[in-house]
Amino acid sequence: MSLESESRARMIQEFGRPPVYVGAGEDASPWVPWQPGISIRHLAFDVRHNSFTNILWIRQGGMLGRHRHRGPVFGYVLEGSWRYLEHDWVARPGDYVGEPPGAVHTLVSDDANGMKTLFWLNGALEFLGDDGQVLETFDVFWFIDHYVSYCRGRGLKLNEQLWI
Repeated sequence: MSLESESRARMIQEFGRPPVYVGAGEDASPWVPWQPGISIRHLAFDVRHNSFTNILWIRQGGMLGRHRHRGPVFGYVLEGSWRYLEHDWVARPGDYVGEPPGAVHTLVSDDANGMKTLFWLNGALEFLGDDGQVLETFDVFWFIDHYVSYCRGRGLKLNEQLWI
């Protein structure tokens, strides 16, 4: 190994972050209720980049209000199906969706079985009223609070692996 490689390996050892493993069990990260019929399983919080990863679960069909992303968002459909009212496609298991910053849409699941989708979000998420005015802004700290409040309110141990 060259001196440069050895130096880089030492820097990674000293300053790098450990690998993340979040198991499938509820004790690793519970399903946290959000809206009626909608829950989130939080998987990662990156406060340095205002980035967060989760699985959104909409049961028996439902809707996530009209919203705008302030950073890119990527989704991979695990179960069920969903669509945006503003587009003509339907996302199904195995489909991948990329949303650019500034995109405004309304997520709907008409599927009788609902949907589960893994999302990696970057930047804030703004929920909009019918007039386009921002009603609420959700960033990484909102999602952290959602997880932490739920766990602490039930005496559940926080999973420190979720902070990357």
